[in-house]
Amino acid sequence: MIKQIKIKVFGKVQGVFFRYSTKTRADELNIKGFARNMPDDSVEIVAQADEESLNKLIEWVKQGPDSAKVEKVDVSHETSNEEFKDFIIR
Repeated sequence: MIKQIKIKVFGKVQGVFFRYSTKTRADELNIKGFARNMPDDSVEIVAQADEESLNKLIEWVKQGPDSAKVEKVDVSHETSNEEFKDFIIR
């Protein structure tokens, strides 16, 4: 069953290829959605996939790419009003 989550990632996560690396990982896991920089210097990720793939993404996000320094990750489950076709960087 396809589920949707929203992940907010805090720390040194902008300007360190976090969104690009997230897209690469999402594509590997067949996750649809997007990643975008937020005005508060966090990165927001909206992801749709099966629960196992989403859990793998959450675990990856806690570390991020080598150049990132993740300090906090908030995850919330959402109901989806939109079906994404692929994973994009916004």
